[in-house]
Parts: sequence; C-alpha cells; structure tokens
Amino acid sequence: MNQHRSKKDDFPWWLVATVAIGVVSAVTIAASDVYGQILSTLVKGLWVTLFVTIVAFAMASALGLFIALLGLSNSKVLRQVSRFYVEIIRGLPILVLLFWIAFVGAPAFVAAWNWLTIPLQSAGLVEPMQVRDFSLLWRAIFALTIAYSSFIAEIFRAGIQAVDVGQIEAAKALGLSRTQRFRLIVWPQAFRTILPPYGNDFIAMVKDSSLVSVLGVADITQMAKVYASGSFRFFETYSIVAYVYLLLTVGLSLSLRALERRMRRDFTP
Repeated sequence: MNQHRSKKDDFPWWLVATVAIGVVSAVTIAASDVYGQILSTLVKGLWVTLFVTIVAFAMASALGLFIALLGLSNSKVLRQVSRFYVEIIRGLPILVLLFWIAFVGAPAFVAAWNWLTIPLQSAGLVEPMQVRDFSLLWRAIFALTIAYSSFIAEIFRAGIQAVDVGQIEAAKALGLSRTQRFRLIVWPQAFRTILPPYGNDFIAMVKDSSLVSVLGVADITQMAKVYASGSFRFFETYSIVAYVYLLLTVGLSLSLRALERRMRRDFTP
C-alpha cells in the first residue's frame, strides 16, 4: 500500500503542467503574426546555438577526459598539473574567461603564431595572421571548451575512481593491457556513474551558450537583442527566447532520464 501510494504521489504532474503550458504557448505563437515573425527571426540563431553547444561540449569532453587521466596518473607531477588546471579554471567565472580568451588569448595566439612562422612568411609560404582572422565564434567556442573541461574532468575522475579496484586487478591477471582495461572494464562501468552529472553539464552548456551573445555572435540571444532593440517588443521577444530554451533543456532532461532508466534496467542483475 505504501509503495503504491508513493508511486501515485510521484506522478509527474510537473510534466503535465509543463506540456500544457508548452501546448498553449505553441498555439499562441502559431495564431499570432507577431510571435510567428519573432520565432522565424530567432530560428536563424538557433543553428548557431546548437553548433556552439555541440562543438564546444565535444571538445570539452575530450579535453576533460585527458585532464582526468592526468589526475589519475602514477606521476605526481602530472597529478599536480591536472589539479592546478581544474582549480584555476573552475575558479573563474565563465563570462570573465570568455572575455579573456576573446580579447587577450586570441591576440596572444596570433602574435605567437606570427613569430613562429617568420621563416615561412619570409619564404612567401604563409601570410601573417591578423587578429580579425580569428573569428569571434571560435573564440567563444574555445572559451566554453576550456571552462567546461574542468567540470567534466572532475566528473570523469570521480566516475573512473568509482569502479571496483578488484575488477581492474582481475583484468590485469587476465593479461589485459592498460588500454584494454580502460576500454573494456573501466569505461563501461564508469559511464553509468558519469551519465547523470555529465548530462546535466550538457544541459548547462545549452544555457551558457547564450553568453556568446556578449561577443556579438549571432545565436538566439543575440538575434533577440537585435530584434527587440529595433522593434521595442521586449516582452514578446524574450518570451519566445525563454520558450525555445525551455524546449531544448526540458526535452534534453527528459531524454537523459529515459536513457538512465534504460541503462539501469539493462545492467540490473
């Protein structure tokens, strides 16, 4: 009886309310010329938002895994390098890091590149790079990559360390190499532990991608700023922006929960 009552009490009424609000909002948008015009304008920035999010998160995952493996290394120096990176990057606000990469890091990279390629430039093989050649879109992507790699590194490290040491020792006894142990034993088990916080970071990346608008990158938020400043329809414009972001984040959240439940069913003995 208590279990039945608990399941009944846990019925996702929040989801019912969310879907109802979403349907009403969709009908309102479809019936309104103003909302329809705003949505058609913002859709142009949606692809930029998705591109920034997917590329930056993929790069952050690769870098985060590398940093996590450094932190699990037998070398004390490599472990200290990993910890230094994670603590420093996590201590910086993403917006500050975005500005630093865009207006300090990018010019410094261009200057270093030009200095290293002086012989090639003298031979006429390459042209000197200009700061404007480093697009603001990619500056934003690199900033988000660096920012999120520190958080993802900690997620990966914790997930890998959660794997039973006995299974790793058994794999060693079977003669599996370090790479084989990681690919066949450690990673499949660690991924189940990693998935919830890793998925949460992806959803957070979707939202934090809106920060690229401060550099003038034409994502959803930037397109909304331009449209609202020209039409003075701030309520309608930012209501559509909120609606689009909620569609993305709530949809991703539900998909991740479904994936977690499926993995629990598949791996539960």
